Parts: sequence; structure tokens; C-alpha cells
Amino acid sequence: MIYRLLADFLLIIHICFVLFAAFGGLAVLRWRWVWKFHLPAVIWGFLVQYFIWICPLTTWENYFRALSGEAGYEGGFIEHYLTSFLYPGFAPQFHLLLSIALIVFNLLVYSFILRRIRLYS
Repeated sequence: MIYRLLADFLLIIHICFVLFAAFGGLAVLRWRWVWKFHLPAVIWGFLVQYFIWICPLTTWENYFRALSGEAGYEGGFIEHYLTSFLYPGFAPQFHLLLSIALIVFNLLVYSFILRRIRLYS
């Protein structure tokens, strides 16, 4: 039971990390110090999507699921939980699209933040 709880906890952490990487720039609008954590998260999220790496959180979740007697899954977190639900049979180019969307969205947010800083400085 403890292993299943650990796997579920890692799943929740993973979801939070993905949301933070995607939308954490919006938190920087309110709390500027968050950029120190957000930029590394964006870079990691981009690299994982662009190079189609398997995140260590996925590996650990599968490990704890196996210890609890559950079956793990192949591939990464995004493929298993998000794209398999939203886009069954998606093309590998979807990773490139996700990585570009991540960067473009956050560039827009940070350009807005930098423009606000210049206006009020």
C-alpha cells in the first residue's frame, strides 16, 4: 500500500511540475522571485519534450507501481496520461509542437513582464 501511495504522490508532483513549467510564468507576474525556479523548469520541460526523454519522475512512479504489484507504463508521462487521452495515435511531431508551444507561451509572458519592469523603473 505504501508503494502505491508513493506512486500516486509522484503522479501528483509530476502534474504540478508540468503545470508549473507550462504556466509558472504567470506566477512570475505576481511574485518575481519565482523566475529562479520557473526558468529551469521550462528548460527541463523543453528538453524532455524536444528530445523525447523519459522524466525521472516517470521512472520512479513506475518503480513504485511495480513494487505495489501494479503494472507500470511505457513511454513518458505526457504520452501516458495526457496525449493518449486527448490525442490517441498522435504523431511524434507532437513533441516538437509541445516544446515550441511551451517556449513561445513563456517568451510572451516574460516579454510582458520585462516590459512592465521597464515601464515602472
